[in-house]
Amino acid sequence: VDSSSSSSAAGLGAVDPQLQHFIEVETQKQRFQQLVHQMTELCWEKCMDKPRPKLDSRAEACFVNCVECFIDTSQFILNRLERTQKSKPVFSESLSD
Repeated sequence: VDSSSSSSAAGLGAVDPQLQHFIEVETQKQRFQQLVHQMTELCWEKCMDKPRPKLDSRAEACFVNCVECFIDTSQFILNRLERTQKSKPVFSESLSD
């Protein structure tokens, strides 16, 4: 066994808390940007049959409804996943029972 590889692996466990927080924040930003991009693409495909110089009231209403539905659906999925995770026993807790 190479001792240098085991010492570098041990060093990975001690992550700077500020760095870890920065990475978490940046990851959340990236996920949010991906969500906005996905929503924009989906609603554009649904609401814009052909590009126009000005947004008409029908297309505007379609965009508003599309965005609201996308947000509601995303929130529903997140809530459902959260409930599913809460109902699953954590491995360490199941060992102590």
